Amino acid sequence: MTLLSLVLATLVAAPSSGSAAQRPERGRDLGIPFEGTTGPLNAITDVAGVEVGHHTLVAGSGKLVVGTGPVRTGVTAIFPRGKDSDDPVFAGWFTMNGNGEMTGTTWVEESGFLWGPVMKGRMQHDEWSLPVVAETWDGGLNDINGFHVTKQDAWAAMDSARGGPVVEGSVGGGTGMVCNQFKGGIGTASRRLEPQDGGYMVGVLVQCNYGRRRYLRIAGTPVGQEIADLVPCRAPCSGARSGTARAIPPDVGSIIIIVATDAPLLPHQLKRVARRAALGVGRLGGVASNSSGDIFIAFSTANARASRDSGLAQVSMASNEQITPLFEATVQATEEAIVNAMLAARTMIGADDLTVYGLPHDRLRTVLRKYNRLGP
Repeated sequence: MTLLSLVLATLVAAPSSGSAAQRPERGRDLGIPFEGTTGPLNAITDVAGVEVGHHTLVAGSGKLVVGTGPVRTGVTAIFPRGKDSDDPVFAGWFTMNGNGEMTGTTWVEESGFLWGPVMKGRMQHDEWSLPVVAETWDGGLNDINGFHVTKQDAWAAMDSARGGPVVEGSVGGGTGMVCNQFKGGIGTASRRLEPQDGGYMVGVLVQCNYGRRRYLRIAGTPVGQEIADLVPCRAPCSGARSGTARAIPPDVGSIIIIVATDAPLLPHQLKRVARRAALGVGRLGGVASNSSGDIFIAFSTANARASRDSGLAQVSMASNEQITPLFEATVQATEEAIVNAMLAARTMIGADDLTVYGLPHDRLRTVLRKYNRLGP
């Protein structure tokens, strides 16, 4: 689950026992030749004011008992202006394939604002609140019908929200995710535009849980075809070869993408930005399958207090002639955030002993080297 002021939840999951011992590495650490210039953290929190928090639920092992576990789920919370702000942001959203849910988007569409953040004090004293909450399905690894995420878990994610580095992989709403039939989860990246393009920052956070193995491409290389084994399996896995019986359908899942920027964009422009996240997914081989919920939202932290003016609001807007570099930055950061999510996620064993393998870093390097796509 993800809360935007925004909550990303899942039908979600968390890190597991039985994780492969890989050194924490992000895409650029491996030498993947991503395009564009990152912010200092290469994270959505490079957009000033944005805060992210996670709360992860992992408990139990073995046979699935609905209501008991095993539990592999959680909540991720995102605050566009930080959890101490009550100032809405301009926003726009887009669905590439709608087999999923992001609540509150009808009001985003109607009002042009993402209202938040959702704060304890506010919820206790106000009569009305309409948070944006997104979900992705973690029913393979998690006791999804046990409804283990509580309001206290959502509060815990929100209370933990901070600026600075963002924890990636099998945490919060990303705990039970499966991406391209490898372990998925939370990932993030950012881009800084060149001064002549305004010098604006674009940050992306993904909760990736989609895709068939054979479609996966990284830096243009057919990674999913080169690493065709290690598919999800139930014990005993017997090597988990690509020809083994499928433990879960290969294209059941979704991806939620949040795009943040400090560029002064209005809601109709932010909808255009949100659409471009789809191109980042496509670069990696995503096709928005029939059973996938691919839902994206973009917001701008510019134009502070625009919703609070009781008279004529004065706002700024970047010209449409200046917006293409923001599109490009969104595509690039989305692509890198998904790869970072997969690299951070570790092998997880969940309900009914389902094993979902982490993307092996050494084998990925080998594939990139084979196709002459490994950077220095």
